[in-house]
Amino acid sequence: MALEETINNDIKAAMMAKDEARLRAVRAIKSEIIKAKTEKGANGIISPEKEVQMLQKMVKQRRDSITEFEKANRQDLIDKEKEEAAIIEKYLPAMMSEAEVVEIVKAAIASSGATTQKEMGKVMGIVSKQLAGKADNKLVADTVKSLLV
Repeated sequence: MALEETINNDIKAAMMAKDEARLRAVRAIKSEIIKAKTEKGANGIISPEKEVQMLQKMVKQRRDSITEFEKANRQDLIDKEKEEAAIIEKYLPAMMSEAEVVEIVKAAIASSGATTQKEMGKVMGIVSKQLAGKADNKLVADTVKSLLV
């Protein structure tokens, strides 16, 4: 089932269950889907890769908001953002473990011949294509940095 259909069904279910947090999150996803479908060149179609990128961006936005709200000591807003982030993450495919990421990065380092952090771009170019939507980009970058001396 396409993400849009799933979201539409989940909006109905959240409304019936009077689950405000879930309803907020799925409505936000629906809004992003509509925005993506109306973008120039989209022709009303969103690829599965674009859907994953969109969902990851939404989770990242909420995590950034949580950080800012923590600085402002706004626990009420922190709780809302955490609820929404947790719900949005359920629509994302399972992420790779840190050990799996390390193995892929090691293989990319070996194939690229990179030895220093100055050559991090080479490795990131190879790895980012393989791990797009499957691993957190920050984890990938940190792993590459730690393995290149």
